[in-house]
Parts: sequence; structure tokens; C-alpha cells
Amino acid sequence: MTAGEIYDLYRDKSWQWDSGAGRMVGADRQFSAWTDGETGKSWAEGRWIITETGWMCLNATWHSEQGVFPAKTCFSHRIDNGTIYQKREPGGEWYAFRNAEVHQDDEASKLVSTDLVSRQLDAIKAALGAAQQSEQ
Repeated sequence: MTAGEIYDLYRDKSWQWDSGAGRMVGADRQFSAWTDGETGKSWAEGRWIITETGWMCLNATWHSEQGVFPAKTCFSHRIDNGTIYQKREPGGEWYAFRNAEVHQDDEASKLVSTDLVSRQLDAIKAALGAAQQSEQ
């Protein structure tokens, strides 16, 4: 896929995850995310990056009760006969991200225009901030 095609796929979308969501804003390629799962609450802010070789990377600093750490998660993209394939780098397996005839369970159906991040991000930031202040 071209960088432009990848940009159009993710621009101004939230990606719903099992225990959170990430938001890719077109302006300045801002990325923000939150999770609330088995390992607790966390939030991230950074940028999303696209390469000319078909990669989309989420480069962010994550914050949790355990501390602050940088993370970069990348995905390769290819298109064949209208189906978009994706794999996590390095070493992931290729899978149909969006079928040519869209299926309800396509991973790409979890990309939505609605902002699923901002409100939750603020709440998790506040919760973690309060928890960290009470530990001091």
C-alpha cells in the first residue's frame, strides 16, 4: 500500500481494542490511547508514523502505575485484489485486515470515526495521577 492509502485508512480514526482504544489524528499525526485491562490502567501520547514501505507505527510514551515507558508498535500493510493484509512487526503473521468484500468481523471494522479516546484518556490520567499522589 502507498503511504497515502495508509494515511487515508487511519486518519482521524479510533481503533477499538479489547481493553481500550487508540486514536490517530491527522493533524500533526498525533496518537493517543488508553487501556484498562488485567494489568491495570494506562494511557499514551505520541505520534503515528507512515513509511513509504507500507508500515504504520504507533510511537508513544505510555504511563501506568508501574511507571512511564516509550513504546513503538509497527504494522506492515499490503493490498492484493482489494483485500488489505496486515501483520505486526517484527515477526507477526499476515492476516486479512479488510477483505475486498467487507466482513463484519474484519479488524478494519474496529477503525471508527468516533473519538473513543479523549474522554477515557482524561479519566485515566486523573485516576493514575490521584493514585500516584496518594503513594507519595
